[in-house]
Amino acid sequence: MPRILRPLASLVTASLLLGSCGGGPEPVARVSEEDRVYGAEQHPRLLAEFGGAYAGEEARYVAALGEKMATAAGLQGQCTFTLVNTDVVNAFAVPGCYIYVTRGLFAIVTSEAELASVLGHEVGHIVGAHSRRQEQRSIWRTIGVIAVSLTGSEQLTRLASQAAQYFTLRYSRAQEYDSDALGIRYLEAAGYDPHAAPDMLAALGRQEQFLTATSGRDQASAIPEWASSHPLTENRIARAQGLARKIEPNPDTLPENEAAYLAEVDGLLYADDPEQGFVLGRSFVHPLMRIAFTAPPGFTLTNSPQAIMLTGPRGLRGEFGGGAMPDGRLDRYAEALVRQIVGQGEAQAQVSQALVNGLPAIFVQLSVASRQGTVPISIAAYEGGDGQAYHFAILSPPTEPSLDRVAELFRSFRRLSSDEVARLRPRVIRTVIVAMGDTIDTLAGRMADAHPRELFQLLNGLSRGDRLRPGQRVKIVSWADR
Repeated sequence: MPRILRPLASLVTASLLLGSCGGGPEPVARVSEEDRVYGAEQHPRLLAEFGGAYAGEEARYVAALGEKMATAAGLQGQCTFTLVNTDVVNAFAVPGCYIYVTRGLFAIVTSEAELASVLGHEVGHIVGAHSRRQEQRSIWRTIGVIAVSLTGSEQLTRLASQAAQYFTLRYSRAQEYDSDALGIRYLEAAGYDPHAAPDMLAALGRQEQFLTATSGRDQASAIPEWASSHPLTENRIARAQGLARKIEPNPDTLPENEAAYLAEVDGLLYADDPEQGFVLGRSFVHPLMRIAFTAPPGFTLTNSPQAIMLTGPRGLRGEFGGGAMPDGRLDRYAEALVRQIVGQGEAQAQVSQALVNGLPAIFVQLSVASRQGTVPISIAAYEGGDGQAYHFAILSPPTEPSLDRVAELFRSFRRLSSDEVARLRPRVIRTVIVAMGDTIDTLAGRMADAHPRELFQLLNGLSRGDRLRPGQRVKIVSWADR
């Protein structure tokens, strides 16, 4: 469960592999000592922000493949590659050649060559020093500081901005093009088919289509801002295909190596991690902390390691989090939360107490003064047991419909029963061999998902009209063993 009663982590440089190529000579691959120090400082903070490192053979596979791509770029032994424990489909890099791939992205590629193209693209951002340039003109330093200066409160800025957008440094189109071109060169140098790069971009296009087709579920499980830096376009895929075609075919080119990748992805955790809780539509349930709440219709929930972010109709937005109660007292937890939100600003507060589903609760209605007018914030803090407290902090327009929705949300917080906890299980990816008579529909019927056919096609790189062949190995999503 995220604990957010602490300063937010430092800025993160993020990208989703969305760009192309500029002309000119290839930049010299180097990592400065200054960048190494910066990356080493940010690494543990970034992992805390985005779910931590995912352990196991999958992580070692990513690190080994990343080192292969770094060597192809002339950065042998100078980069750190990490598989990140979040289901958001993304890859990103920070100065110092710290490169991250999420398990969400690891799940949707279909071969080792495609994964290599992801890593090569991110190495390209390091070689092109794109991360350093973007950090110098980050959104936080230009826009975010203005918001923080109103009250001195980063917490209020987080609420007002829906969190991660101010912590995302975006690459320009030219920088993305450069990284595409460099990544394709590194693919060739490492012995892979350079056409794996446009294939990977096409996979990201299918992911976007999947999110659009299943938005009811996936808007609740994807971080909307830091997961994409530019919209994916057919032009970018076509550009990458053109670059790949210019490379002379090499008879020694490695195969796509689907088998090695499929062996590694078997057993990978899919979707939410039980340690971070599950988003199920408009509900959030945490089997380890035995808590749950349900948002009113019109809300979407975003599960991140630091907080559950909520977006509702008529401009409602906020977050759910938790932490230890100072001296075991709920009132002191609420006071600390209010101080963190208000910062140095002025505020008026109305405080009340009640029982919510048998749990002691404190409600605070804040009116925070800013240069742009009064900011209304509704807070609810609950005693969760074992010295823990949980809270909502919602930015809400002071209209009656909005207040009613906030009150409904606040009343929904509750403890889970033992039976409810027992029924909650994570999901994992399994690889299976297509048998005679198997079709997309029959295998999709084995998927533990609300959109089985769409997800099966996404995970296996299938388009409408494609057929399976006996002996082919494919991915499905199953419930984990108890």
